[in-house]
Amino acid sequence: MTRSFFAGLLLATSSLLAQADDKLSIERIYADPSLSGPTMQGLDLSPDGQLVTYLKAKQDDYLQLDLWAFDQATGKHALLVDSRALVPEKALSDEEIARRERARITNTGIVDYQWAKTGEGLLFPLSGDLFFYELANKKARQLTATDAFETDPQISPDGKKVAFIRDQNLYVVDIASGREQQLTRDGGGLIKNGMAEFIAQEEMGRSTGYWWSPDSAQIAFIRVDESPVGVEQRYEIDGDSFKVYDQRYPRTGTNNVLNRVGVISLKGKAKARWIDIGSETDIYIGRINWFADNEHLLIQRQNRAQSELNALKANVRNGKSSTLLTETHAAWINLNDHTRFLKDNKHFIWGAERGDTLQLYLYSTDGKAVRQITQGNGVVKDLVGINEAEGLVYFTANYDNPLETHLFSATLFGDTPVVKKITQRAGNHAITLSRSATSYLDNFSSASQPTQTSFHTISGERITWLEQNALDKSHPYAPYLKDHIAPEFGSIAAEDGQVMYFQLIKPANMKSGKRYPVIIDVYGGPHAQRVANSWEGRNSYWHQVMAQKGYVVFKLDNRGSGNRGLKFETPLHKHLGDIELRDQLKGVEFLKSLNYVDPDRIGIFGWSYGGYMTIMALFKAPDVFKVGVSVAPVTDWRLYDTHYTERYLSHPATNADGYDASNVFPYLDGYKDGLLIIHGMADDNVLFLNATKVYAALQNKMKPFEQSNYPGKKHGIRGKETRIHLFNQMTEFFDRKLAE
Repeated sequence: MTRSFFAGLLLATSSLLAQADDKLSIERIYADPSLSGPTMQGLDLSPDGQLVTYLKAKQDDYLQLDLWAFDQATGKHALLVDSRALVPEKALSDEEIARRERARITNTGIVDYQWAKTGEGLLFPLSGDLFFYELANKKARQLTATDAFETDPQISPDGKKVAFIRDQNLYVVDIASGREQQLTRDGGGLIKNGMAEFIAQEEMGRSTGYWWSPDSAQIAFIRVDESPVGVEQRYEIDGDSFKVYDQRYPRTGTNNVLNRVGVISLKGKAKARWIDIGSETDIYIGRINWFADNEHLLIQRQNRAQSELNALKANVRNGKSSTLLTETHAAWINLNDHTRFLKDNKHFIWGAERGDTLQLYLYSTDGKAVRQITQGNGVVKDLVGINEAEGLVYFTANYDNPLETHLFSATLFGDTPVVKKITQRAGNHAITLSRSATSYLDNFSSASQPTQTSFHTISGERITWLEQNALDKSHPYAPYLKDHIAPEFGSIAAEDGQVMYFQLIKPANMKSGKRYPVIIDVYGGPHAQRVANSWEGRNSYWHQVMAQKGYVVFKLDNRGSGNRGLKFETPLHKHLGDIELRDQLKGVEFLKSLNYVDPDRIGIFGWSYGGYMTIMALFKAPDVFKVGVSVAPVTDWRLYDTHYTERYLSHPATNADGYDASNVFPYLDGYKDGLLIIHGMADDNVLFLNATKVYAALQNKMKPFEQSNYPGKKHGIRGKETRIHLFNQMTEFFDRKLAE
């Protein structure tokens, strides 16, 4: 039901892309160079701390990344590897397309790299092969050259070898000689060795399936058997063709993969020694870490209900394991990446949500609790490093202000936790700690400052700017600063008294006595935080476009959102779309109290979980929300995957009523008008079936709605031209539906 208005849209777009204009437009948002200015991605420090390496987009293509370095001795930046000049970029394999979709990688060129511990060079994948950049001769040497895609490369801790996945098997290549060694041989079809399966990548935050031992002599890996997983026929509909994929998709309530944990020694014949992970096979392997002694593994085993997490200590020689410690919760256990083993071979750091928020704890290697390391009014977000000699751990947290992230230190030992805040500038700090833990890199942004990169001593003193990215007259966003509307932040109380934070952008050139339409940008689901004191990128530029057109733009993090603790997150347990919508309606009450808001012209927009929330808003509160744009929505939770859905709704066999009440269909009769649904026709995450199912239901009820489907596009509906079309379409829809 797309309108003829869009037939010539892309023809007009091509001439506008290069047009310099002082009026911000959607075309300019997706043109080059990026409006956010030059940003340094993938920051790292060489082992000796001399070079700062990073990925940087090309001036003529903000999606393509090259490898760069900043030399602290000379104070100069230099291009190390030009991704466009090194090798022609070939089409991605299906496995790599899926892996990048899971990792939300939108860039091309060099999207990842690693330093060798020797400091001799850097490893990076490009166009399906692996390359090693040698600092001594300033050249990139190709390590693999095959038709297959080599994925998930990892340099050994001693910096001499690289492990990788090829054709679902685990390999190792020697960096100096180029000699390859195949470690597993039964991979292929339904068997994947060393790979993270769909659930691990998409829902568990685990992107790998193998781990080097600290001495580089062994590799622990997971062998995935997908044969129990049901086959879903998934259509990928392109512009001029379509494919039918028999995808192993673990729909909620159905079987998951079977996991085995093995260890392979690189010496002698590569033969796996299998680890006992218990007789129950309907489990998840959350994380695996090596003990410092090279003889034991810590395996995080999560039950199907995700209410219990066991840390198993496994002997890699005889395969025997025992439970070291256990975490339980009435709702669910969130996985984290905070486990670290100290070099003293006596202790390890463990992250857990006890007493509501995620904090760090010190344990002995025999499983005895030593002490709580961190303590503060907020959540630990990242464990960025340890200085064992000084007895300090460094981490980021949102202590005291949920809208900001700062760097802190805490003492490892002692009777009482001693926590010290290091960063002071108001905003969000993403930290890369040097290997010596004596300095750090800071990627900082705030609502008034695009991302800046600086180098600091460990006490917080700035040594130098690496990219100041000042909003001066040369900045790409400079022509639009005169019209920029600064967001305002505030809070309102939920029904249970908990504090919910919002962001508000007022319309441009407000006139006394005039009332303006509202667009609520919603996500609303678990783990995400949308309201923060940070520079948000392209979505925020669209907010600026809409505010300058005369809209109030509003965001509210309802209960269920992330980075606030379990008390804030778990009220939605066993029933989705209820608490979240009630909280958003609290936000609407606040908006209606503002004398410049038109209560009869309130629209809502969301993507993924936000798309689901948009439909629920129009179905359950049609007298509140006049219009909504729902992108890639879940409409029936029985169509979604096991780990995510059962975490919040439990197994459908035990909570059938909760599933029914959480789907959009029971509320369809309440819907009146004003819905636009947008979906990618090759979406392998929120299947396109979610959209077609609600299309059919609305048509059967003879309810008016609009739809726009993108051939060949997955969940992110990516691509410059595609995004221009999508956001222009959304803008036209809101203009048409919310006009006075």
